[in-house]
Amino acid sequence: MRGQEDKIGETLTYPDAIVQSPADSSVRLFHRFYRELTIGDKHLCVVVKYMEDRAFVVTAFFTDKVKRGAVL
Repeated sequence: MRGQEDKIGETLTYPDAIVQSPADSSVRLFHRFYRELTIGDKHLCVVVKYMEDRAFVVTAFFTDKVKRGAVL
């Protein structure tokens, strides 16, 4: 994800979809669709863990589709 920091920020600020993780209710998956990447058209998924007094990005990756879970 080196060099994709701007897309990560954009995905967190303007997501197309936010999904609650089915495995962990304190985790949200922020998705945004990007066209014409060097790897083709993909969704960027940014995984954020929420705790009582903070939140942090766990990971980010490109994927072919929005992950399953409750849409928020």
